[in-house]
Amino acid sequence: MAARLKRCVVRRRDGPEQHGVAASCLRELRDKACGVLAIDKAREPITLVLAEDGTIVDDEDYFLCLPSNTKFVALAKDEKWSGKSLDSGTSWLLESVDEVDSAAEKWKQLARQLKDDLSNIILMSEEDLQVLIDVPRSDLAEELGQSETKIQVLQDTLQQVLDRREEERQSRQLLELYLEALKTEDSILSKVTESQAAPRKEMDVVDTGTSSTDTSATTALSNQVLAALKEKTAPELCLDSQDLELVLKEDAAALASALGWDKQKAGALQGACEQELSKRLQQVQALHSLRSTSKGKKTLPWGDWPSAKRKK
Repeated sequence: MAARLKRCVVRRRDGPEQHGVAASCLRELRDKACGVLAIDKAREPITLVLAEDGTIVDDEDYFLCLPSNTKFVALAKDEKWSGKSLDSGTSWLLESVDEVDSAAEKWKQLARQLKDDLSNIILMSEEDLQVLIDVPRSDLAEELGQSETKIQVLQDTLQQVLDRREEERQSRQLLELYLEALKTEDSILSKVTESQAAPRKEMDVVDTGTSSTDTSATTALSNQVLAALKEKTAPELCLDSQDLELVLKEDAAALASALGWDKQKAGALQGACEQELSKRLQQVQALHSLRSTSKGKKTLPWGDWPSAKRKK
């Protein structure tokens, strides 16, 4: 069975011209990019990075998880990606950013991701899931070319995914409260024991200044992501997979400084993000495996969906 082709858009680092290509794997995409962009053989091998933030794409499974029409920048040998290289000739990228920033257009972009592959639900942030849930059923049905009955099933599924993440967050929060209560109880018992064994001494509280936060550290994380990391319980559950990757790429010391935490706490956060990202990618791979082994059946998302009513 032939591998499924993925639509991609490629361009050079400093070139305004972009090309659409279809590839089933990373190697094929590199070969086609070299061809359409006329990259000299002497400057190969090329490196493919996401045009949005420069993330290097060198893992086959990660490539398969990306939505169709993802934009790539092809870097020839010794070239490095830089967001500062954008100029007026790359207005297509700026227009893309403006489109994402527009609330009216954001849900359409998310809907197109689901139309390409329903398993993208797993990779979405909680905010993206809520955006699609809030879209009027008729509008979403028109955008996806499906009946409102199927869209109701889709939005119910999105809500279930959102609810499961919230339940997981609450479970973790209860566990943290329980562990904190145990620590407090042990601390009280320890202080009582010490007060009985030795005379009470007044201790001066010294401010070491370690509680001050230094948000001036260099970090690639947006203010929105940093706010989520600071304020949310189990923040890895509310981020999308791309933001999880950015957190993992951060230096632990720089992340700790940006959040005003110690390095150990920042490292624990990165560990939780790594586990969440791994779990999501495994779920996506499992869905792809099920599809590849299902012969003679339509693949998700737009196969035979369960209807609200049973046919007679």
